[in-house]
Parts: sequence; C-alpha cells; structure tokens
Amino acid sequence: MPDDGRHIAKEGGCTSSETMEQAAREAGQGDLLDRFKADYPVGPHDKPQSMCPAFGSLRVGLRMKRVATVLSGSACCVYGLSFVSHFYGARRSVGYVPFDSETLVTGKLFEDIREAVHKLADPAKLDAIVVTNLCVPTASGVPLRLLPDEIDGVRIIGIDVPGFGIPTHAEAKDVLAAAMLSYARKEAAAGPVPAPQGGREDRPTVTLLGEMFPADPLGLAGMLAPLGLAAGPVVPCREWREFYSALDCGAVAAIHPFYTASVREFQAAGRPILPSAPVGVDGTAAWLASVGDAFGISAAKIAEAQNQFLPAIRGALSGARVDGTITVSGYEGSELLVARLLIESGADVPYVGTACPKTPWSAPDREWLEARGVTVKFRASLEDDLAVVEGLRPDLAIGTTPVVQKAKELGIPSLYFTNLISARPLMGPAGAGSLQQVVTAAMGNRDRMAKMRGFFEGVGHGDTAGVWEGDPNLRPDFRAMQQKKLEKKARAEKAAQMI
Repeated sequence: MPDDGRHIAKEGGCTSSETMEQAAREAGQGDLLDRFKADYPVGPHDKPQSMCPAFGSLRVGLRMKRVATVLSGSACCVYGLSFVSHFYGARRSVGYVPFDSETLVTGKLFEDIREAVHKLADPAKLDAIVVTNLCVPTASGVPLRLLPDEIDGVRIIGIDVPGFGIPTHAEAKDVLAAAMLSYARKEAAAGPVPAPQGGREDRPTVTLLGEMFPADPLGLAGMLAPLGLAAGPVVPCREWREFYSALDCGAVAAIHPFYTASVREFQAAGRPILPSAPVGVDGTAAWLASVGDAFGISAAKIAEAQNQFLPAIRGALSGARVDGTITVSGYEGSELLVARLLIESGADVPYVGTACPKTPWSAPDREWLEARGVTVKFRASLEDDLAVVEGLRPDLAIGTTPVVQKAKELGIPSLYFTNLISARPLMGPAGAGSLQQVVTAAMGNRDRMAKMRGFFEGVGHGDTAGVWEGDPNLRPDFRAMQQKKLEKKARAEKAAQMI
C-alpha cells in the first residue's frame, strides 16, 4: 500500500477534505469518488454540514436483525459514531478494527479486518457483516472489495463512507442500502432465495424507498388496497430477506427522493420509480394516479380510490388549519413534503431548504411549491437557512439544531425538524392534521420567547462570552492596535490585486 497514511498525517489529517481526497485518488480510489460525485452532487458548497455521514449507514446496519457492523477508521471517529448511535437507541455493539501508521501503510490493517470478519462470521447468529471504511482508510485505499463475498454463508459487505465523498448522513443510508440491494439482486439472479418470514404477498406490491414514521407505511398500504395493490418493504430494510421482497415488486415509490444508488439497483431489476408521495389533497391525488398508471389500472378504479381518501384528507386539513409564516429546512429528505402539507393546511411557507440534492424524483414537489411562490433550495447550506430566518423573521422556523438555536436567539419560535416533525405521520388522512397541534403550540410561544430574549439580552456574546467571576477587563488600546493591523493588511491585499 502507498505511503498515504504518513501523507495524510503530514498534510492535515481528518481536518483537510482536499488532502484526504487527493490521497484517496493517489491510492486508486478515483473511480469510487467519481461515482460519489455523480450520485451525490454537492452544488454551490462542498462542505457537509450535517453530522458525520457514516452515522447514516451505521444506523441502517444497527437497525437490521442478524447484521453485525464493523468500523475501520480513526479512534476518535469511531468513538463519536458509537456514542451517537447508542444515544439514538442502538442496542448492540459496534465492531472496531484499530490501526496505527504502520498497519495502515504496510497493509496490515486490511489483514486485521479480514481476520475480524472471519471471527465474527457465525451463520447461527448473522446473515451479514457490514464493514465500513471511514475517512482515513478510504483515503489510504484499504481495499474492502478484496474481502470474501461470504464466509460460512454469512454475507460480507464492504462500503466506503468518507466525509470528503458523501455530503450528508442521509445519503450514506443510500450507500449501504444500495450495496445490500446489489448483493440481494445478484443472489436472486443466481437462483431461488428464501421467502419472507411472513410469506409472499398475493397482490402486486409497491416498495417504499426512504425511512419514514412507522404509521406511514400502514397508511400507504390502506391507500393502495382499493387499487388491488399492497405495500412492500420499506428500504432501508430491517432484515435481509426483505431485500428480496423489495426487489420483487411492481414499482418503487421514491418517498425520499435522494436514494440515487438504490434507484439504480431497482432500475437494473426493471422496476419503475414513482416520484413524490401521497401528502395532502393534491399530492395524494397525483400519487394514486401515478401508481395506477404504473400498474395499468383503469382510470375508473383510480378515481374510485381517490374519491375514497381525498374527502377525508380535505376534512382533516380544514379541521387543522395553520395560520402563520413558516420556514422549513433540514437534512432528512422530506422537507418538501412537509412544506406541501403545511401550505395545504393554510400556512405561508416562503422558503424550503434541504441539504439533499435535486433529483428527478423530487421534481413534482419542487414544481408544486414553486408554482405557489415558494423558494426551494437544494443543497442548502446552514448560511442559506440562517439568512432566511434572519431576513424573513417568520412566525416559526423549522430546521436543524443550529437553525433552531439562531431562531431562539432572535426570539422566534422554532422546532427541530428531525425529532419533532419527522416523528409524525405525513401521508394520507393520518398525516393531514398531524402537524397542526405542534406547529400552532410552538407559534403560540412567541411572547414567552420575547421575554426570555429580553431577560438574557447580551449574555454570552462579545465581552460577556464565557464564565466570569467579575466584569471582564476591557482593553480598547489592544483592540485599536489590532484594528490598525487588519486595516493595513486589507490595504496591502487591495494593492496586490491592483498590481
């Protein structure tokens, strides 16, 4: 293996994405990084602003039955990922293969990984082992592709999830889901595979792509039943056999539209991909029509299904009106769907920002929102979202943790998207009125937010930042001296530009 480990350490290590990418390409990982760039284009900014991307793929593996997870990366990264995965409810160990400069550079790390998976591969306990390269092993070219495909019947799946190649943790879920779909598709092509534990569905199925609130798949199943269809598994799946069922479908509903690599696997299996989701009146009507068209169902039967559900959705929306201006941002992939539901509930939503990329499967939602004057920003940066909150001063800001923090500093009510919005149904009649209570309650806190802001005015900023036993010692002379240095530097830079 090339001397990339020392190169990384010398040039800036984990803190330098440019150095890591250069090292990865020099280590023969150019094709991998080019595929990531094609699948997950970054747009105007190239710095991931969600948590470490590997958290997404780690959670997918930890949620699956009979699947073990092994991480290969810097100890600090593995510690952080293990901590946050258990914070979010993981109930099993995370495997770790440590390394140092010698084992990384000489290739001994790969041998250690191979030894670890051989020790873990117990077919009585496991269906699969997922081995994940984090930034440094990826940049050093640790070749997980050379691991055996299976050991004693236990599947071995190696993936690279570098922070300098995968923009968000949401898209890292796609990396692992696609790798598992690819493996399962090849197994199915090679011969008979085990049936699902609950047996095969007699009706044609629609596979649901993207993690969602547990009640939503049940709601989708209810809306598909009048069309003579059934809801298939949700991808990412919870157990290995579900991947066979997911592939054995009539169509795939891209509920979360950023699963680009997974879509590619379904397309390779000859499955049509359906965009958007049954959210609100317009979204449900359009989605049922697209499902019916994909399965060749008559227009009369589609209309019958629409007439069965749309009045209930209208009724739920009319009984759960939302009055106010709301901005929406996040990194889950369902931000556009949430905005549609809020608008049909009566809210004014001038801006929707998502850290996920623009794809063909989000086009219906983008077009619907833009037709109503909404600014839709794909690959939105934190700076984009903060500027909107500061500029518009909405009645409610829905967003990520730093957006919520900034809104509270401004005295604007806010809700954390992941825990408070994603944790509710969005589809069909159940989703129609699900947001009204939490949104209205939050907007009703504006006066309390203003009192809190007044009480804490000036605390924690400027000279008052940090912990003091007394008043800080102000030194205006030092500040004036430093200001002169900055002005002199600026004049020199301007003069250099003119030359």
